[in-house]
Amino acid sequence: MARIAGVTIPAEKQIGVALTYVYGIGPKFAGDILTSAKVDSTVRVKNLTDDEVTRISDIISANFTVEGELQRIVSANIKRLKDIKAYRGIRHSSNLPSRGQRTRTNARTRRGKKVTVGGTAKKAASKT
Repeated sequence: MARIAGVTIPAEKQIGVALTYVYGIGPKFAGDILTSAKVDSTVRVKNLTDDEVTRISDIISANFTVEGELQRIVSANIKRLKDIKAYRGIRHSSNLPSRGQRTRTNARTRRGKKVTVGGTAKKAASKT
């Protein structure tokens, strides 16, 4: 198993797919990295030589912000929005969608499980 940017990437997958396991590297950046490292994207991780792994690691460390550093930057940006009480920061604070989606229906991923408000059921007619 190869370790790239502090992440153990799966040995059975092709290197083009396996690089996407690193936070901050998607399919496009994985292709760009492999092109500049002169590595075929269909090679399995277990078949990579140590030289190829070090070339890939060097390119990632030199040109990309990944893993913990990227997560710190993203969380700092969200904290800044909350501190200045921007609209997006308020939406983040109250666990609501921050990019303009509707919340009257849907938005279940962000808002959580539906909670039924009591007192909305019809009351049974009582005998008088």
